[in-house]
Order: sequence, then C-alpha cells, then structure tokens
Amino acid sequence: MEQMRKDILKDLQQEIYDRCQRETNEFGLGCYYHIAAVVQNAEILADEYGADKEIVMIAAWLHDIASITDYSLYALHHIHGAKMAYDILKKYDYNDEKILLVQKCIENHRGSVSFEKSSIEELCVADADAISHFDSVPSLLYLAYVQKKLGIEDGREFVKNKLQRSFQKLSIRGKKLYQHKYEKVMEVLG
Repeated sequence: MEQMRKDILKDLQQEIYDRCQRETNEFGLGCYYHIAAVVQNAEILADEYGADKEIVMIAAWLHDIASITDYSLYALHHIHGAKMAYDILKKYDYNDEKILLVQKCIENHRGSVSFEKSSIEELCVADADAISHFDSVPSLLYLAYVQKKLGIEDGREFVKNKLQRSFQKLSIRGKKLYQHKYEKVMEVLG
C-alpha cells in the first residue's frame, strides 16, 4: 500500500507538471509551483491536524487539475476537478471510498466558495490552498506585473489584497498556525 501511494503521488506530480507546461494552460508554469506549495503545506497540515495524509496529498495534487487543463472550467474547477480525479484515480484501481474522500477535498477546497468542510482532510486541503500563496509570492508578482501589466503600486496592492483574502480564507486553526508567516510577508510588501 505504501509503495502504491508513492507511485500515485509521483505519477500525479508528473501529470500536473506536464499539464502546466501545455500551451492551453493559461496560468503558465507558475501554477505548478502553486500546486506543489499546496501539496507541501497539505502534508504539514495533515500531520498537524491528524488527517489522512494520503487523501490530503492526492487531493492537493489534483485540486486545480480542471483549471489547468481547460481554462473554461475555471469558474467551477472544484466541481470538474472532482470528476476528473475520479477518472484518474480509477486507473490506479484506487479504493472507491478513498476516491470519494479525495473528491470531497477537491470540491470544498475553494475559500471563495463557502462550503462546509465535513472532514479534517477537506480543511487541510482548503487551508493549504489558501496559505500556498504565501509560498509563491514571486508567481503573484509575475501575475501582477507581467500578465496583468500593472504599475508598481497597483501591482503591489494587487498582491497584498490577494494575500489578505487568502489569509481570511483560512480556518481559525490555520490562522493561528500561519499568523507569523502572514505578518512577515505583508511586512516585506509594505
């Protein structure tokens, strides 16, 4: 079982990397770094919260799969991503009950869409997604200055506002864990 999990995680990482490199991915490779940061934070939070690490890490790799695959799915990427996750995980003969848990994590990962988190695994993935923006500030700056072509002050405000919204999306426990990180990043941005 442990070997199968490592194989799935390794394969998912490659799958996401490959999809992020496609010309059809409108987010660019920066999205890969966001997703990798979500996975890293999800693993930490799974340990901290006592969640099922396998479920959390698989869901973290797949949480944005729909939006990087087809930008037209972005608005409902949490719904489409859960469906895509089912198809991907069935190829591994992954347990149906575990697939359902992964799907719930993906469906409920968006802080901007207020869904009740019914499991600690869902909370881990949602918190990891929100806090990942603090690990990918260069990608946010690239988005602001290169893709959106904002000026210096407007770009800085764009990034600060994004980070403030991300912090507000965290659970109460997540805010306590990441308060220091939030303060330090905001201090750097001025």
